[in-house]
Amino acid sequence: MENQLLIAASALCFLIGLIHSVLGERYILIRLMRGEKVPKLFGSSFFTKRVLRFAWHLTTIAWWGYGYVLLQITPGDENNYQAILYTTCAVFLISGAIAFACSKGKHLAWIVFWTISALTYYVAKHS
Repeated sequence: MENQLLIAASALCFLIGLIHSVLGERYILIRLMRGEKVPKLFGSSFFTKRVLRFAWHLTTIAWWGYGYVLLQITPGDENNYQAILYTTCAVFLISGAIAFACSKGKHLAWIVFWTISALTYYVAKHS
């Protein structure tokens, strides 16, 4: 019973992530990107719009990553430690890559994301 509930919760994580990205892009982000009243960060509204877009989609990646974590958890099994660490590592590695690529390194969140990824990878490898 507990496994089925975790599978359902995981499926909902993946579904809400997909809906969030698709509908958000279609109904919110595209309209925001057309607007001229977006604050200018680093001298242009282009950077601001790019940050808004990648930050929006990073939410989806985080939800998908933790949906996967839910699939790794087996009630009563204490050996989920590494699976959760590796999943966290992957989520923050991908988040860092997106933040770096979309902002061309200007948005410094990629440094924090990659540090989290490296720390969790190190712990997973050495535990």
